Amino acid sequence: MNYCLLDIEFEHNGQQQIITPTLLQDEYDKILIDCGYPNFTGLIEQAVNKYDVTLDSITKLIVTHHDIDHVGSLAAIKWAYPHIQIIAYEMEVPYIEGNKKVIRLEQAESTFNELPEEAKSYVQQFMDTLKAVETVRVDQAVKNGEILPWCGGIEIIHTPGHVPGHISLYLPSSKTLIAGDVVVIEQGKLGIANPQFADDLDEAIRSVRRLLDYDIEQIICYHGGLFQGDVRQALQQLVQEYTT
Repeated sequence: MNYCLLDIEFEHNGQQQIITPTLLQDEYDKILIDCGYPNFTGLIEQAVNKYDVTLDSITKLIVTHHDIDHVGSLAAIKWAYPHIQIIAYEMEVPYIEGNKKVIRLEQAESTFNELPEEAKSYVQQFMDTLKAVETVRVDQAVKNGEILPWCGGIEIIHTPGHVPGHISLYLPSSKTLIAGDVVVIEQGKLGIANPQFADDLDEAIRSVRRLLDYDIEQIICYHGGLFQGDVRQALQQLVQEYTT
């Protein structure tokens, strides 16, 4: 099994940004982890092409959570390539399938009336964008601690806080953690993803602490790319920042 980082550069709200979905592959499967904003199918295709892979050859797509920058192109990819199995944590299924209002929309709606007038048009546009994300049926719901048998084994770690159903993926064969948004890299250090928007910041810190139970040599962050070095010390330092 090997993993490939799919660094995707784009402009968002007038700023250059990068996200890093992950591609896992072995002789049987090619598995995509997360898939960017709406209309990112072409960018995902270009990114996997760099590794001599086509979207048509992807067998499975695992979603770490339902935020728009992780699932925005999920329905479009499934529509274009219906053979791809969509896999998500059991708590996330109602959001992805459209049976529950997404958390970022709930957050925006709950604070909208208190916003200054000059901010309301931007937030309204954000809410409209969230409402327009196409829903899609999940083919397989997974549980905490479940080990998926592909690509040398993929352990599901429930890492709530950013949103309640957030998961990270542990690859024991390479001692690699695919973090999703449980941690990000900022100025070379591990940090909490948008702590001001975390559904439960205390829970997010507990999730980081939970990662110390794993033998991790590198972390793939959706925002920040690959983190190597003394991972354990970096995780401990992050926990201390928020608990001292």
